Amino acid sequence: MARKIGSRYTVHQVIGRGSAGTVWLGEGPDGPVAVKLLREDLASDQVLVGRFVQERAALTGLDHPRVVGVHDMVVDGSDLALVMELVQGSDLRSRLEREGVLTPQAAASVIADVADGLAAAHAAGIVHRDVKPENVLLDLAAPAGPGGAPRAKLTDFGIARLVDAPRRTRATRIIGTPDYLAPEIIEGLEPRAAVDIYALATVLYELLTGTTPFGGGHTGAVLRRHVTENVPPVAGMPDGLWRIISECLAKAPASRLRAAELADRLRELLPSLAGLPPLAVPAQRTPVEEVLTPGEAVYAEADTGTGTHRRRRGPAVPLVPAPSPDSTRDTHTSLRRPSPEELASYAAESRAQRGAAPHGGHRRNRSALVRRRRMIAVVVALVLLLAGAAAAYTAFAAEVPGAGVPVRGSGTCASGPCGP
Repeated sequence: MARKIGSRYTVHQVIGRGSAGTVWLGEGPDGPVAVKLLREDLASDQVLVGRFVQERAALTGLDHPRVVGVHDMVVDGSDLALVMELVQGSDLRSRLEREGVLTPQAAASVIADVADGLAAAHAAGIVHRDVKPENVLLDLAAPAGPGGAPRAKLTDFGIARLVDAPRRTRATRIIGTPDYLAPEIIEGLEPRAAVDIYALATVLYELLTGTTPFGGGHTGAVLRRHVTENVPPVAGMPDGLWRIISECLAKAPASRLRAAELADRLRELLPSLAGLPPLAVPAQRTPVEEVLTPGEAVYAEADTGTGTHRRRRGPAVPLVPAPSPDSTRDTHTSLRRPSPEELASYAAESRAQRGAAPHGGHRRNRSALVRRRRMIAVVVALVLLLAGAAAAYTAFAAEVPGAGVPVRGSGTCASGPCGP
């Protein structure tokens, strides 16, 4: 059944669903469009509506062939909608699940296209903040790229930032999709362009191997790996691609490539990747339960009101389960940081695990340790003093004439046999 959106657009059927809303096939004054209708609870948030209107110029002004264009933004009663370019094709997540990993050349070509789109956005001062396969559309109507790879377009620019309005997000929230979050976001820093590069390199790794480098298991464990672990090497991956991935997954944002540099580096590699088969992907192992620290366990609960959602190690899966099959599978989510009370309880539990003795036992142990250290220091000082005295006497005996005097109580002299 047709539905009017504002005065200029009519939508006919749902073609995708996500946690932020639904995507409809629509019609506008200039032909077919895709209309992303945001959830009603978002439309009732006046702070978000104001931010939505403020972002209009930036999003509608981002005109690039590798970005799904935003033609219009509609605020009409309870309707809050983005009117976007209609792309004939599927998203990259669906392509991965349907056909498996890409060849190295096809993966490099797709990611180079997305990097071009990011370069244009970053130049306009826009950070995507939620780069992942669900937000990459493959334009099957456009001529194929190198090695028959479909041309790619990045979509949902600004959605993460729009939903992350001041009233909706406090300092206790992390916005993003866990498998693709840069370390600096987890550590509470302001997201800048480098977070998109980190996420895009994660997508490249996933296109080649079928898994994300730090994904799988509880959300808390995933976030900890982003901050503390290095990307594991992959057998059979071309050296050039491995170097690019390693640089873009650097923990320090300043060490990562810029979007334009990433696109150029990937395109330079394309001829050398021609004809290479997909990497051999090992069979997924049986998931192993991880023992979480208290700080990690707090992240295992998504802000969905449905409790925890356990994840297996392997290909990335949505953190926010959809109630029905979902073609776009928007996994944008909000994760809770530990409260001061929880942090205090973690400290108490940590002390208990270290076996701290009750009734002042910890202080007594510390005092005994100090006394032992002082005793060792005194013994070392005495040894050094005696060694110095012996060395001084030896030097004196060697330099003074007639020092070879008889040793009292013996029949020999210090320097040899004694005379009559």
